[in-house]
Amino acid sequence: MAQSLSQVIIHIIFSTKERIPYLQDKNIREKTHAYIASIIRNMGGHAFLVGGTEDHIHIATSLPRTISQSDFLKDIKKDSSKWIKTQGINNFSWQKGYGDFSISYSHLDALLKYINNQMEHHKKRSFKEEYREFLEKYKIEFDEKYVWE
Repeated sequence: MAQSLSQVIIHIIFSTKERIPYLQDKNIREKTHAYIASIIRNMGGHAFLVGGTEDHIHIATSLPRTISQSDFLKDIKKDSSKWIKTQGINNFSWQKGYGDFSISYSHLDALLKYINNQMEHHKKRSFKEEYREFLEKYKIEFDEKYVWE
């Protein structure tokens, strides 16, 4: 085959360190989402949507075919963390880990609606409850002791 083509869509979730609400300011939060989308585009991915709340991020994106998932996430978190600090949040950092879930293209619209509804969604459910549900839905074994560090 002469051409390499790929369409791997992933749902990424990660939080601020200790779920500190660093992104409370709506303006900073929206700029952060836009900046993360630009990081993804610069790496060759397609950011379908970046959203979240004051303490965590959801990303619907394609995985660039030339980079591993771990490097993709590492660069998104590293570059966005540096940028957020330039916005006056000097002690900002992301939690060490992340959740990375594959989805089919046929489920993309539902994921985009879910991400768009984050602020309303978290009036009823905590980040920990939400994250546990994703881990269980995708049959990922986890140890509570290490998930929240």
